[in-house]
Amino acid sequence: EVQLVESGGGWVQPGGSLRLSCATSGFTFSTYAMSWVRQAPGKGLEWVSGINTGGTPTYGDSVKGRFTISRDNSKNTLYLQMNSLKPEDTAVYYCAKPGRQGWSGDHDYWGQGTQVTVSS
Repeated sequence: EVQLVESGGGWVQPGGSLRLSCATSGFTFSTYAMSWVRQAPGKGLEWVSGINTGGTPTYGDSVKGRFTISRDNSKNTLYLQMNSLKPEDTAVYYCAKPGRQGWSGDHDYWGQGTQVTVSS
């Protein structure tokens, strides 16, 4: 069974930082690209970042220059370092495994999400 478990969310003031983790199991992590997707209150899903099997990152425009996605294949874990956080970053953040179309398409598996709240 594929399992994705996010952690590391919490409350932070604007300009602060958080590091999210996604512990995975049930599949060969190193052979899959992975994504972070978020959902702000009352909003739809927004793709945040993806990383390919070689470790090359891609970012949505809203987080470029502030967030860093990475992976540790030895630990089957995906990370998202979030710096210079803004109130508009407030959302539930999900780790997700893309389907065959890659992160530009559907995602087949999702974690439970971790809440990130950015406010003064």
